[in-house]
Amino acid sequence: MDLLFEFLTTLKNTVIDVLPILSIILGFQLLVIRKPIPHIKQVGFGFIYVLIGLALFLLGLEKALFPLGKMMAEQLTAPEFIHAGEQVLTSIHWTDYKWVYIFAAAIGFSTTIAEPSLIAVALKAEEVSGGAINANSLRISVAIGVAFGIALGSYRIVVGHPIHYYIIAGYIVVVIQTFYCPKLIVPLAYDSGGVTTSTVTVPLVAALGLGLASTIPGRSPLIDGFGLIAFASLCPIIAVMAYAQLTEAKTHRTHKRLEKRKRIKEEKRNLNRNNEAP
Repeated sequence: MDLLFEFLTTLKNTVIDVLPILSIILGFQLLVIRKPIPHIKQVGFGFIYVLIGLALFLLGLEKALFPLGKMMAEQLTAPEFIHAGEQVLTSIHWTDYKWVYIFAAAIGFSTTIAEPSLIAVALKAEEVSGGAINANSLRISVAIGVAFGIALGSYRIVVGHPIHYYIIAGYIVVVIQTFYCPKLIVPLAYDSGGVTTSTVTVPLVAALGLGLASTIPGRSPLIDGFGLIAFASLCPIIAVMAYAQLTEAKTHRTHKRLEKRKRIKEEKRNLNRNNEAP
C-alpha cells in the first residue's frame, strides 16, 4: 500500500513537471502553426504511457539504483574488504582501491551500452551517414570513454585531487583533437558526450560518487562526491574522436599500401615489356 501511495505521489509530481512541455508544444501547434495534431488518439495514449513510464522509472531510481550504487561503494571501500581484519584504515593508498576502479569502469561501460539516448543518436548517425558511421562501433567507443572517465573520476575522489585540473586538461585534449579529427565526426563526438549522461548512467554514477566520498576518510560528499558525471561527459568526446582518428589513420595506411602494391605491379609490368622488346 505504501508503494502504491509513493507511485501515485511520483506520478502527480511527474505530471506537474511535464505539463509545461505539453503546454508549449500544444501552444505552438495550435496558435503558431495553426494545424490540428494528427493521430490525436495515438498521441494521447503515448503521452499517458510516457507519464506512467517516467513515474515508474523515477520510483525505481529511488528504490533500487541509488541505494545499489551507494551500497556497492560502501562495500568496495570498507576497511575490512580492503585490508582483511582491519576495522579502521590507518593510511590510504590509491592502489588499495583497485576494485573500485574496476567496478566504476564496468558500470560505466554497461550503463552506456544500455543508454537509450545513445542508442537513438547512434542509429540516426548510421542512417544519416548512409552506413559510413557504424552504430555499434560508435556505442562501443562512447562506452569505453565513459568507462575510462568514471574510473579516472573515482581515482580523483580516492586521492582527493581538485577536479578542475582534470577537466581543464581534458578539454585541452578535446580542442587539440578537434583540429585534427575528421570533420564528419566532430559534431557527433560532442553530442555523444552529452547523451551519455542520461536516464540510466546518471543515477548509478552519482550514487557511486556520493558513496565513495562518504566512505573514504577525509573526503567531503559535497566537494568530492559530485563530478563523476563531468568525466562521463568529457571522456566519450575524446574516445569518439580518437576512434575516428585511428580509423582514418588505418584507412590511410591501407590506401598507401594498396598504392604501393599497385605501383610495384606496374613497374614489374613495364619491366617485362622492356625485356620482351627486341
